[in-house]
Amino acid sequence: MAFGWKVHGDGRTPPPGEVVRPDERLSWPRTAGIGAQHVVAMFGATFVFPVVMGLDPNLSIMMSGVATLLFLLIVGGRVPSYLGTSASFVGAVAAIRAAGGDSAAVTGAILVAGLALLAVGVVVHALGGEVVHRVFPPVVTGAVVMLIGFNLAPVVARTYWPQDQWTGLLTLGFAVLCAVLLRGFWARIAILLALVFGFALSWVLDRAAGEITSVLPGQNLLDAAGRPCPKEGPYCVATAFPHDRVDLAGVRGADWFGFPDLHAPGFTTSAILLALPAVIALIAENTGHVKAVSAMTGDDLDPVLGRALAADGAATVLASGVGGSPTTTYAENIGVMAATRIYSTAAYHIAAVVAIAFGLCPKFGALVAATPGGVLGGITVVLYGMIGLLGAKIWIENRIDFGDPVNLVPVAAALILGIGDVTLKITDDFPLQGIAFGTVAVLVGYHALNAVAGPRRGPGGTGAGVIAPDEREIGGPVRPPTAENG
Repeated sequence: MAFGWKVHGDGRTPPPGEVVRPDERLSWPRTAGIGAQHVVAMFGATFVFPVVMGLDPNLSIMMSGVATLLFLLIVGGRVPSYLGTSASFVGAVAAIRAAGGDSAAVTGAILVAGLALLAVGVVVHALGGEVVHRVFPPVVTGAVVMLIGFNLAPVVARTYWPQDQWTGLLTLGFAVLCAVLLRGFWARIAILLALVFGFALSWVLDRAAGEITSVLPGQNLLDAAGRPCPKEGPYCVATAFPHDRVDLAGVRGADWFGFPDLHAPGFTTSAILLALPAVIALIAENTGHVKAVSAMTGDDLDPVLGRALAADGAATVLASGVGGSPTTTYAENIGVMAATRIYSTAAYHIAAVVAIAFGLCPKFGALVAATPGGVLGGITVVLYGMIGLLGAKIWIENRIDFGDPVNLVPVAAALILGIGDVTLKITDDFPLQGIAFGTVAVLVGYHALNAVAGPRRGPGGTGAGVIAPDEREIGGPVRPPTAENG
């Protein structure tokens, strides 16, 4: 199926109990409306994560549309999904930048990770989906996802929060209230609503309370003698100075139409090692999303799981190859499908085209880039914690038994190594650090201990992370998202 969508019924909203299948569509005006919903659903995270990673949000929005079109092409239109910016790389990017890496090093590392995911997809397509569950059981994927989120805590404490702690606190409180009190679609965009609230609050405070004195990373760089210096580093640090919370000079100077700034990736071994563990999280995420779509549509999508993984890898390679952010399938958009019961890929094609159009507006990108650091501080407290707790969700849904030392010991060690950002210097040019070190520890440790202890464990070994027959997906038993749970 390429572009030959059949019109469902009379092209109007499907009657109760009926669904619009991936190869069907409603009338084009209604399909365009559903596509617009998908754009809004993916928008918050797709532009927040590039800002957090220090990448161009305009380029990321544009490439998310391109990536979605590529994904739909590779899976033959069988898996309706939108590819937005992945959160799985945020921890690795923070570590790369903390070590002095620039945006080229960041995108180069992401590109290699995309190639790895592409290779995994090819293998899964050749061998079948079972290979994913054997190599990356829930106890391992849960640990990797958890350390990816919790490894980011120092970024909040050292980079964003100190810029404007009170705005951060109020933004955090607003995000929590939105997530708890709102329902359906509005609850799913709680982070976006909090960003808008924090931005507006910062603008009001600039006029009511005046400038704030704080440190802005990469600005007001001084050496030990107090002299200006060009590049932030061990002997050239950013110092506190008075400034407005919201600086719209870049917005006023930006054009309404133009191409985002592209840049070529660069490749360093240390950066690549930091980014590779995110591939495990992407495998878990994509597998869970394919299972969710399969449950909703009633189609057996196991035969295209490998193609879906490969498609996400190819899309990440394409996006990072021009300086954009990594991609992944989006639960937010799966939630829109669950709420509307419209699974038409035609709507996703429209959403992709709209996203590309947004990406061609530099003024919009400049506005996003002007988000105050204090606002990001409040948002990232919730965002990073939620990423980490998704790992615990994987454990709970798969009923992992931490009374079994084969599960407990490697996970406990990996979390401390990853969250504590511990470094193992194999050579001067080949360090294992933080997320990468923790991932290697849990993956090797679990399989080694399972091999040694397996014969002595007797029956009931499923508690060790061996997936029971009715639980054969990394993310646990998949329930179709609803308007409430996304």
